[in-house]
Amino acid sequence: MDNLLTAVAAAGVLIAVAGFARWWLLSRRPSLGTPEDRATYETLHTTALAAPGLRRGLDVESASSALPHVRTLLGARTVAITDTLRPLAWDGPGRPEDVADLLDAAIGSGTTQASGQAIVAPLAVDGHVIGSVVILTDEASAGLARATTEVARWMSSQLELAELATSRTALMEAELRALRAQISPHFIYNSLGAIASFVRTDPERARELLLEFADFTRYSFRQHGEFTTLAEELRSIERYLVLEKARFGDRLRVVTLVAPEVLSVTLPFLSVQPLVENAVRHGLESRAGDGTITMTAMDTGHECLITIEDDGAGVDPEVVRAALSGHNPSASVGLANVDERMRTVYGNEYGIVVETAPGHGTKVSLRVPKFSPSVDPGT
Repeated sequence: MDNLLTAVAAAGVLIAVAGFARWWLLSRRPSLGTPEDRATYETLHTTALAAPGLRRGLDVESASSALPHVRTLLGARTVAITDTLRPLAWDGPGRPEDVADLLDAAIGSGTTQASGQAIVAPLAVDGHVIGSVVILTDEASAGLARATTEVARWMSSQLELAELATSRTALMEAELRALRAQISPHFIYNSLGAIASFVRTDPERARELLLEFADFTRYSFRQHGEFTTLAEELRSIERYLVLEKARFGDRLRVVTLVAPEVLSVTLPFLSVQPLVENAVRHGLESRAGDGTITMTAMDTGHECLITIEDDGAGVDPEVVRAALSGHNPSASVGLANVDERMRTVYGNEYGIVVETAPGHGTKVSLRVPKFSPSVDPGT
């Protein structure tokens, strides 16, 4: 019995010590912040939750996704998001008919309207009203009207980003269509001619070249995805060069130096291949004798540096400037197109760089960020 009492007493002491230790540790833990700090965090967290839906644009799905978070921000009994004609999402008591006149006034004037127990703040993109935020409350105070206006302005900024992304996608698609239209008919004709020349003398070689041609055109004319990986782009370039070697034979030499760690880098679709085609077209076809094309892709830290160099005839730098400005597009296959798409995706500092002079060949360089918030690898 004495041993049992001793054990119980020891256990009680241990529990007391553990409890004191927990209290001491908790008392020394850094504060989680003032109530104002926590309120700020909660507001920022709520806006972060609402943003993804709004970044898709203004429709029923995005409005329904954002509405619960908008309601949390405003704390009203009823919150709705509308376009210029009808509610897209409505949460709480009340009917759209109750605020029809107020809604028309807000959308027509582009300013927040309040009356009795309702507030309507417009949503605008590029100065054009595209919808509104509606709240029904017990009292439409001036403070709540200001808060609703500020939330609507923030929502408008997210919708403007969605519009920008949509415009960028449309621009990229248009530029890709233009680039595909520029894929040299001369190259296609010559490739098929080279394949035909092997049909009788080397049928197996003709078959291999035909498969390479099919894979090359399948990649070049694919209908989905703004982006690709460097590895996929290089595979297509390899097929292109196999076809060109079938035509030029030993005249065409190719040197490739690629760092393995950059093969997974994501870059705009068809951003390197046109530069290689340009090197062959202007570097080798326009001169007698042999020609060498050197491709490199190096890891430079936070960027991948890609260069395409030929030892061909070169060109007057003024001709290149005209091509990049769009004044002489025939001077280069896709040069201005690639430059424009790189600037659209990554910013003006990521335009291509061309070094050339008559009789001294041409070197084209482009830098690709290894990680960029503007690039979605899945698109």
